[in-house]
Amino acid sequence: MDQTDVAVIGGAVMGASVAFWLTRLAPDLRVTVIEADPTYARASTALSVASIRQQFSTPVNVAISRFGIDFLRSFADWTGPAGGVPDLGLRENGYLFLARSAEGAATLRDLAAMQRGLGALTQVLEPHQIAVRFPWLAVDDLSAGSFGARDEGWFDNMGLLSGLRAAARAHGARFVTDRVTGLTVAGGRVRSVTLARGGDLACGAAVNAAGTRAADVARMAGLDLPVEPRKRTVFVIDAPNARHPEAPLLIDHGFYLRPEGPHWITATVPQDDGPCDPDDFDPDLHLFEDVIWEQLYARAPGFDAVKVVRHWVGHYAYNRLDQNAILGPHPGLPNLFLANGFSGHGLQQAPAVGRGLAEHILTGGWQSLDLSDLSVDRILANRPLREAAVV
Repeated sequence: MDQTDVAVIGGAVMGASVAFWLTRLAPDLRVTVIEADPTYARASTALSVASIRQQFSTPVNVAISRFGIDFLRSFADWTGPAGGVPDLGLRENGYLFLARSAEGAATLRDLAAMQRGLGALTQVLEPHQIAVRFPWLAVDDLSAGSFGARDEGWFDNMGLLSGLRAAARAHGARFVTDRVTGLTVAGGRVRSVTLARGGDLACGAAVNAAGTRAADVARMAGLDLPVEPRKRTVFVIDAPNARHPEAPLLIDHGFYLRPEGPHWITATVPQDDGPCDPDDFDPDLHLFEDVIWEQLYARAPGFDAVKVVRHWVGHYAYNRLDQNAILGPHPGLPNLFLANGFSGHGLQQAPAVGRGLAEHILTGGWQSLDLSDLSVDRILANRPLREAAVV
């Protein structure tokens, strides 16, 4: 039987990050990453809008992003020449969250104070200040907006994955193209993973980084995870009367919008949002004209003439309990580590989460960041740590 010290199930950005940090922190460790589709054609990583923000409602997520933004800025320094990616094209246009009520404005102020206390630069703007800064927006119905003037924006998602994979490989990680079909559990531990083509792989520890299929992997060990695929249709639109390349990523009631070269990217959460088949990538094309466009035009009159130039479908690995990540060892199987349920935030959280899990595997606890708020214990106790700012 083949052997490895750590078997990482799932080789997209989260699995690659865990492998990168493990091999960086423990160069002699044998790390094997198992990924069924190395083209990543349907991976959430490849289909992400690839953004990062500091404006979260839970302090642990802000702390994760504080490390994440520095990692993205200095990516080549972390990965070195072996990573092969000199720059991630980070564009710090910021995020702008809009509120329409006094209660919403108060929430933005409370969250901004918490975020600033952790090092973020979130500003709360009055409607007239929004109008001055972004004169192409209609503000009459707004009560406030929160804006991250820096440390927020978007970047090259596949560059992040490619650099992490290449650097992990250079430090000894092995990437295997195969599909995990089972886990062997004995004595309260995962003893091996079964591969569709490669037989059994004995392991000292296993990491579930299987994205939207995380619950399937957990079931192989007799465990339940409240993680399911949720479909998101993303539209790339041309709006010739709305050219604002310095615009932020705008979060309004019912849609988000950001510039993408000469075009824009926009999406919404379907009203009947619920689990989908992990192989369902059929677009919900009606959402642009039936849901997004009217709201978009009301917010920004320059979007009177709009054409959808392309679209794609991605999946969130959605945590039904509280839309936050589920991290760390499972108490029922202490050598099975979870990196699941990111609910659309996995790409931006991968640098800090990969480091945190690697440190936990090697030392038995959280080190650089305390990620215990996101442990599986809250799932088992049905004690949600709810993330309100899910985009």
